[in-house]
Order: sequence, then C-alpha cells, then structure tokens
Amino acid sequence: MTIASLGQILATTEPGGLAVAWEFLEKGGVFMIPLGITSVAGVMAILYKFLSLSNTRVVPAPLVRELDQFQNRIVTDNVEPLLRKVNEGDSALARLAAVVFKHRGKHRSEITHAVESAAREETVHLHAGIGVLDTIITIAPLLGLLGTASGLVRIFQGLGDNSDHLAIARGISEALTTTIVGLAIAVPCVVAHGYFVRRIETLTARLESSLTDLAHACEKPNSNP
Repeated sequence: MTIASLGQILATTEPGGLAVAWEFLEKGGVFMIPLGITSVAGVMAILYKFLSLSNTRVVPAPLVRELDQFQNRIVTDNVEPLLRKVNEGDSALARLAAVVFKHRGKHRSEITHAVESAAREETVHLHAGIGVLDTIITIAPLLGLLGTASGLVRIFQGLGDNSDHLAIARGISEALTTTIVGLAIAVPCVVAHGYFVRRIETLTARLESSLTDLAHACEKPNSNP
C-alpha cells in the first residue's frame, strides 16, 4: 500500500483534523518515513527515561530516611530488618547500600572502593537511553535537510521554458515540510536531554550523600579515612 492510498483511506474514514494532518505529512515525501520512525524512537526514549529516573527506582525517600537512622538502629540492635529490606530492594540506592553492608566493619577506604566500583555500573544504567536522544537530536534535522534538498531538486526540475508549476509547488512543500518536522522532532528531544542530564546529576548527588553517611556508620571503629 502506498502513502497516497493510505492517505486516501484515512481521509475517507476519518475526515477533519486527521485528514489535514495526513495531508501535511504526505507532502514531505519519502523522507517522512524515517522521520516518523525517529519520532517514535524519541517518544519511547523520553518515556523510558521518565520511568527509569523516578525517585522510587533510584533514591526512594523511605529508604533514605531509614538509612539516615542506621546509627540509631545499631545502638538499639535493630539492624536486621533494614538489611533484609536493602537486599530485597530494586532501587539503585538499595543495591549500593547492600554493597556497603557487605563490607561492614572494614576500613572506610575499602568500603569506598567497593561502592565506587558498583556505582560505575549504576551510572551506566542511569544514562541508558540518553544515547538514543543524542542520536535523534543529530539525525532528525539532517533527515529534514535531506528532504529539503530533495524538494529543491524537484523545484529545479520543474523550472525551464515550460515550467511545471505543479512540480515546483510540490517541491517547495516537500522542502518546507521535512524541515519543519525534523526540527519539531529534535527540539523536544534537546529539552528532554537537558532535563534528564540535570536529573541524573541531582540523583547522583543524593546517592553520594546517603552512601557517604552510611559508609561512615559502617566503617571499622577508629579507622582512618
């Protein structure tokens, strides 16, 4: 089924706004297909990052409060419930706290080294999906420019002694449409990319603060940093 025939079906079955939107997209020509795929990938990447960078998946507030009270739990000999909760947790803070507890009673330098090694893997998880946004930010405008170049070629082909005004009009429409769509895809991805990078920095700082205090509480008594 061609783009034109699909557009005719949609125009017949769903008149109004959908038909107008399809007509606009159809003017972009073949380059609208990769642009459409790019837009879907961008939306999926943004949704994935919103979910993966939620507080419950990285630094759940209830667990932060319990870890802050770890020193009091030691005094009251009520550590085991927290240890079980950490081992059963699926957040980044829980996994890193489990590493701290695993090295409990060692020198602070040993605990810090173990946590830093585990934190590198967690950092990779936090940045997962950012590369997809980087790629979309780069290729979406380029695809729009390719569509623009294709439209200009059609325009020049329509010029001559017997100018084909219909071909010229279609070429201008294709050139403008792909440029608009390419930028419309890239701009939200740029905004989302900046937000997610800042979000990762904030979450990383929260993790570091909580784990530093926890490592201090778990270090070997009278050990030097």
